[in-house]
Amino acid sequence: MSVEESRAPTHALSAAAARVADAFSASLSRRLAFDAPYRHYLIEGAFPADVADQLATLPFAAPTLDGVSGRRELHNDKRSYFDAAGMARFPVMRDVAEALQSPGIVRLIAETFNAPIDDTFLRLEYAQDVDGFWLEPHTDLGVKKFTCLIYLSDGPGHQNLGTDIYWSKERHYGVSPFKRGAAMIFVPADNTWHGFEKRPIEGVRRSVILNYVTHEWRAREQLSYPEHPVRL
Repeated sequence: MSVEESRAPTHALSAAAARVADAFSASLSRRLAFDAPYRHYLIEGAFPADVADQLATLPFAAPTLDGVSGRRELHNDKRSYFDAAGMARFPVMRDVAEALQSPGIVRLIAETFNAPIDDTFLRLEYAQDVDGFWLEPHTDLGVKKFTCLIYLSDGPGHQNLGTDIYWSKERHYGVSPFKRGAAMIFVPADNTWHGFEKRPIEGVRRSVILNYVTHEWRAREQLSYPEHPVRL
């Protein structure tokens, strides 16, 4: 990774990144809040429509599960991120990362959700899930200090592919709405159980997983700006 590639944006946002920041900010202002089974939020229009369209069609190869699923880390070698290489290859990834690294958006997230993200790192995963995928219930508690699951794909039946939400690891609650640009948000705690029940996936279920993670995150290569924590 070159110095230029790893440098966090410290200047005024580019016009493209500012559009992303404006859309994300507006979507948060329209958020719907829910207390059951834990405090979580739903938003729509997280990105400008054209940005969401570009993200939904990025030419990353879909993973092969080889009959194994349940945890994303089982396929670490097939995962994609808004990392230095991704941002250099696809300007739309750079624009999104620049917006979500910006102090204005970081401050907005921290204040809106009481999220402890000062001095954390931006991690954006470009997730692609195929038929046979499932994800065991988990909480994200630990090094992840904020989670936003942003949905992208709109293939046949994808409206039924939202995140599964649980009262507990064993007790299902419901499913978040899945549509392009919509998202589910929560601040990880010991009760923020979520996952994905195995069900048919036609094509590829695409989403962006937005996290802010602590200095203890070991896989530094996954981070957008591994040398630059976000600041309020």
